[in-house]
Amino acid sequence: MGKRTLIEGLHVVAGLMAAWAVTAASAWAYPLGWRVIWWCGAAGALATILMGIGPLRRAWAIDHGRIREPAN
Repeated sequence: MGKRTLIEGLHVVAGLMAAWAVTAASAWAYPLGWRVIWWCGAAGALATILMGIGPLRRAWAIDHGRIREPAN
């Protein structure tokens, strides 16, 4: 696994951990709405994964030489 791919993967994992932490804290703070809160947290986690697919694919392509590295 290339450096860029690893970094993008860690960003996705960090986003999932943040979504879980916010969801767990919210469900704990408002127990009457725990079911809705967890569904919203699941939607947030799914959005995090879907938004991470493009950057992961691009990082993988750069790491494997399929596209050139972007100029700074």
